[in-house]
Amino acid sequence: MIDLHMHSYYSDDGEYQPEELVKKCKEKGIQYMAVTDHNSVRAVGEGREAAQKEGIHFISGVEVDCTFKDRNFHVLGYGIDEQNPVFQKIEDNISVQSEEASVKMLEATRKLGFDVSESDMEKLTETMFWKNRWTGEMFAEVLLNKPEYRDHDLLLPYRPGGERSSNPYVNFYWDYYSQGKPCHVDITFPAMKEVISQIHESGGKAVLAHPGQNLRDHMELWEEIAVSGIDGVEAFSSYHTPEQALFFSHEAGEKQLFITCGSDFHGKTKPSISIRQHGYSGSFEELLKQLEGIL
Repeated sequence: MIDLHMHSYYSDDGEYQPEELVKKCKEKGIQYMAVTDHNSVRAVGEGREAAQKEGIHFISGVEVDCTFKDRNFHVLGYGIDEQNPVFQKIEDNISVQSEEASVKMLEATRKLGFDVSESDMEKLTETMFWKNRWTGEMFAEVLLNKPEYRDHDLLLPYRPGGERSSNPYVNFYWDYYSQGKPCHVDITFPAMKEVISQIHESGGKAVLAHPGQNLRDHMELWEEIAVSGIDGVEAFSSYHTPEQALFFSHEAGEKQLFITCGSDFHGKTKPSISIRQHGYSGSFEELLKQLEGIL
């Protein structure tokens, strides 16, 4: 009955407007929800108003890109004051860099041997909020829908039946556009401690998002992150195995952090992920106790 991690079209990889997310949560029986867009709080006001009409408890939220020891991470902010000017600064900083990075990503995609143009990308984003910000998922969508690349070797794993076909767009992003991959373009994100401080100054609580995903191959950083000032950890996520969820739940208890659960629903970008898909199966009342600080 709780999902505290989903994205609206104010995220450059989200599909639905805030009020549409509220309707979907209502259909799923969600009683507590948060829209946590990437580096933007634009959805908070709209989402809160729509949720109130549907009788759903709405928690203000955001997901901020940041770095720790030269690795990229996501920190969720809950119970924030979305009117705090720091969030507009965060959005402006990332927006400018993302537009510049989009052009470089286009060039890198062409170097892979694909004939993709600016007009291809602009056509895809013409109905989106951010029209000049292109993500690895968007490049995947364009390429996978070009008939001339139907049998292209690089794309076969992402087509139906392929080993990366469960979430083809986001998997293509992870394989080619994420940190360390051939089409990756660096964006200067703030340090994790700075983001945590900004969330705290806005009256919110800071939670490490889907740690099993971002700490993959770098678990040695967990002990330092756990004492960096974060308040909680997203132990239950659509990305986590039951073993990972158990590990981070135990770690949260040991380190006096609270736990959250979130699907990371985006829509078409991650078609195998649905609202409420985070794996939490424990006591609803116990989870509410964990979340007292942000409800």
